[in-house]
Amino acid sequence: MADWGPVVVATVLFVLLTPGLLCQIPGRGRVVEFGNMSTSGLSILIHAVIYFALVTIFVIAVSVHIYSGSG
Repeated sequence: MADWGPVVVATVLFVLLTPGLLCQIPGRGRVVEFGNMSTSGLSILIHAVIYFALVTIFVIAVSVHIYSGSG
């Protein structure tokens, strides 16, 4: 029986936290920009830290589990 929880959490958060897709922190002209589809080195670093923190919270602290298969 495989535990797919960490895989699903990591994949969803990776897509949602891609800089420039939904939001970018910090933006080029503002603190937060939405849907601008551009990125910078600093925003990649900030989004990576947020990603790591959220994956750690969901996988370790909340302990999300999704099981598939029989046995």
